[in-house]
Amino acid sequence: MSDSRTGSGEDLFSTVMGLRGGERVTACYQCGTCSGSCPTASAMDYNPRRILHMLRLGLGERVLKSQAIWLCTSCYSCTVRCPREIQITDAMISLRSLVVDRGMDLPPNLVALRDTVTTQYNISGDDNATRLIWSDNLEEGTLAFRDRRQAEVAFYVGCVASFYPMVYGIPQAMVQVMDRAGVDFATLGGEEWCCGYPLFTAGMEGLVLELMQHNVARVREMGIKCLVTTCPSCHYTWSHLYPLYDASPLGFEVLHASEFLARLLEGGQVKVGGFEQVVTYHDPCDLGRKSGIFDAPRQVIEAVPGIEFREMDASGEHALCCGGGGDVQIVDETVTALVADRRLGQAQRTGARVLLSACQQCKRTLMAATRRNQVRVRVMDLAELVWRVMED
Repeated sequence: MSDSRTGSGEDLFSTVMGLRGGERVTACYQCGTCSGSCPTASAMDYNPRRILHMLRLGLGERVLKSQAIWLCTSCYSCTVRCPREIQITDAMISLRSLVVDRGMDLPPNLVALRDTVTTQYNISGDDNATRLIWSDNLEEGTLAFRDRRQAEVAFYVGCVASFYPMVYGIPQAMVQVMDRAGVDFATLGGEEWCCGYPLFTAGMEGLVLELMQHNVARVREMGIKCLVTTCPSCHYTWSHLYPLYDASPLGFEVLHASEFLARLLEGGQVKVGGFEQVVTYHDPCDLGRKSGIFDAPRQVIEAVPGIEFREMDASGEHALCCGGGGDVQIVDETVTALVADRRLGQAQRTGARVLLSACQQCKRTLMAATRRNQVRVRVMDLAELVWRVMED
């Protein structure tokens, strides 16, 4: 970044206009739809509508020093609802990038995140060689995938599912489904690095390139035809962000687990028994609004006999964020908790006893909400549902 970015408010406005998501800021007519759509606006010192107005008034320096830009969950609610088609979420990430490039103070936990990912290659700080620890208690016959170096399908597990015990059940279920379905698959094991999305949303885009180059090279060496991930953020990174860094095609298909499971069910490779429960489904932001994948998860749910599926009032493109995105949980977990509690309330109003999602981070935040509020609703991932009802 050039030194001009440290100039006047007008210079900063021009800079923001030139960044991703900033080119249409002048189109804002202050209707407030963005603030009304934002799940964390009530916790911000400046809400999204006010931020856009301040940028136009040359008050961008105040915006950069505000905590508001660090409380954006990057859920895209504001972006998909804006009547002027302003890419507000992208503009918020660009503002974070300006803070990073100027060397201004960052939330301390984001500094720790940066140092951890760039040295340990994961978000938890664990020894990256232990990325398959979640599979240690699987039956011996299922573990052949750990030694495979060539396969048709690569299962990219992601940092959260690899290192956070609360969601170990998701990769465990996914590999058991694929194994029983006869899928030729492998993982990267300790060679899997963080996809880089947490750094991207923190405004540290320049640090993603090394992670991408490593991951893409390792997957290509495996000779795979399809990469599958249960993490919507990883899916979005592989399918939408990596192509921005490298003009050459990846050379393989990228699917979210919900899409892959829907294919297995449709093709008859997976047969399922009944599940006599009332369920609802939470659309993860990175899977739904940002990647446009709404149908595949519902196809999986509706393929299970006996399920009574009830949509929440806010579903599909209008689903409320769980609060766990955009690094907000790292910056202020109390804000994440407030949003998750609201989403859980919407799930409760359906009368469902099982809350399904397709994201390990969503499962973490929503499970924490059920415990915090002492609500008897079981939170499950789609992969866990399929494994539970899968027939021999």
